[in-house]
Amino acid sequence: MTWSEMQPLLSQACWDTLYMVGWSTLIAVVGGLPLGILLVLTDRGGLLQNVAANKVIGQVVNIARSMPFIILMVALMNFTRTVTGTTIGREAAIVPLAIGAIPFFARLVETAVREVDGGLVEAVQSMGGNTWTVVRRVLVPESLPSLISSATTTVVALIGYSAMAGTVGAGGLGDIAIRYGYQRFETGLMWITVAILAVVISVIQFAGDYAARRLHRRGGHSGAAPRLRLLKAGVPATAEAGATAEAATADVGKAV
Repeated sequence: MTWSEMQPLLSQACWDTLYMVGWSTLIAVVGGLPLGILLVLTDRGGLLQNVAANKVIGQVVNIARSMPFIILMVALMNFTRTVTGTTIGREAAIVPLAIGAIPFFARLVETAVREVDGGLVEAVQSMGGNTWTVVRRVLVPESLPSLISSATTTVVALIGYSAMAGTVGAGGLGDIAIRYGYQRFETGLMWITVAILAVVISVIQFAGDYAARRLHRRGGHSGAAPRLRLLKAGVPATAEAGATAEAATADVGKAV
């Protein structure tokens, strides 16, 4: 197979892969972020402590994470047909990809949020902040670098899942590698596909790591969180420190 024959196949396959991964990532973040935060809030000592609910949610997440993706695709075929009207193609692949990624991302979110300093949470609560204020002003901003790293890991995993989805007619680079590289013995095309996947994953990983590092250098915070640290640490009673503490109190008061 010549390059002129390969190029349209590879171009369409790259677009299909990015389409599937992009939509699946968006759904996974929208579903996994609140689920991961809920796992933290309902745990022992959490703001919404509910051990029974936490165990049920955690068990569901664990079961979903433990299921191999190829089996998940087969198990969800009826549901996928109900949602998209078909079980093949890139639109159909988004359903199992997103459902498989939500619990995966939720656990990463849980780990990231647990790293947030509990003293900052107590500072907001002492000023009358409710649970939503704590989540919006402390938990999410403080864990943002880790959340970006978690999202990057999820995207890389979804690219691998999308390649497996190609084996059941989902399209994308995985489909090209199986259909042409394996079944038709087009070894050159298969290795080009592997190289494209490696480049795409490397670029995504670099971009995610760069964004996380930039946020980490800037403190990874927004709003009143940095000033809350000063209140928590007990800033020396100087005029400048007093002004900073007053500004922190004003910021948190607005947030509350």
